[in-house]
Amino acid sequence: MLAKATACGVRLRPHFKTHQSIDIGRWFAQDGVDAIAVSSVAMAEYFSEGGWRDITIAFPVNVREMKRIDRLAEVASPGCLVESVEAVLALHAGLSHNVNIWLKVDTGYGRTGVPWDDTNSFDRIIEEVKKSPRLTARGLLTHAGHSYAADTTDEIVAVNAQTVARMTELRDQLAPEAGDLEISIGDTPCCSVANDFDGVDEMRPGNFVFYDVMQSALGSCTHAQIAVALACPVVAVHEKRNEIVVHGGAIHLSKEHLLNADGSRMFGQVVTMDDNGWGPPVDGAYVGSLSQEHGVISAPKDLIERIEIGDLLGVLPVHSCLTANLMGGYTTLDGNLIDHMSCST
Repeated sequence: MLAKATACGVRLRPHFKTHQSIDIGRWFAQDGVDAIAVSSVAMAEYFSEGGWRDITIAFPVNVREMKRIDRLAEVASPGCLVESVEAVLALHAGLSHNVNIWLKVDTGYGRTGVPWDDTNSFDRIIEEVKKSPRLTARGLLTHAGHSYAADTTDEIVAVNAQTVARMTELRDQLAPEAGDLEISIGDTPCCSVANDFDGVDEMRPGNFVFYDVMQSALGSCTHAQIAVALACPVVAVHEKRNEIVVHGGAIHLSKEHLLNADGSRMFGQVVTMDDNGWGPPVDGAYVGSLSQEHGVISAPKDLIERIEIGDLLGVLPVHSCLTANLMGGYTTLDGNLIDHMSCST
């Protein structure tokens, strides 16, 4: 991803909400990455303690956390995400240190943000930012989450092209009043598949650090590029039902799912594990249902015949960000433990 960003002439600002690990963050720093995104003030505090300074909190500012944002601004250079005049006024009133402001733009996802063509709202927000000596309008930020609804990589490329076009058009329209605003985009499918980021200043993919089954289904990666698996102990084998029960339920995997060809739900793909890691997904084996602790795997006969209680099966998660957050830590294939934010709080 760093090679792509460099080739496209954009800054890589990886979103660290996926791994939430200072240890993994160091891998990025060693390759020259010096700017990151996070999804909460608490996460920004955690990574600032690890030495990161240019931190964008890529979630609309929570005005109830003003004191924590101000304390963070003493030691780091945080970027705050706003989409209303009210949020800007609260930052101005509540801060005694400087912060950068990113304006949240909705380019088609429809989750939150100011619609990209509502220039009047952007003008009002920028006008209030300019009044405050502690706020600096740094740029326009969007997340093209509708790329996850694409059926083909061509559709992902089309979402990216539309996103880039709308963001650059908006920047040009705001330039007379706002000056030279940066453009920040960020979703793993577009950043993985597309190659045209003309006019963009930075990309913020996060999930790419591990990838997952959803990304594989979208065409963002191959199965071989999925870098995290949940190791689940086998607790029961039901041959007559063609099912294996593992200790790995909703509190480990979340309830994110994809649909199989027959319409059944799939909460993760199953892989066999050994001392060297895991192999490709086992044909016909998937987590078909979850309760709090239990995961019920639908399995072909040949897998059931060679699995015993106490064995470990690997589950490639549908959404690695949620699984990593729920599990709160990692073990590398050579047995090293890797820290996670939840382990320090």
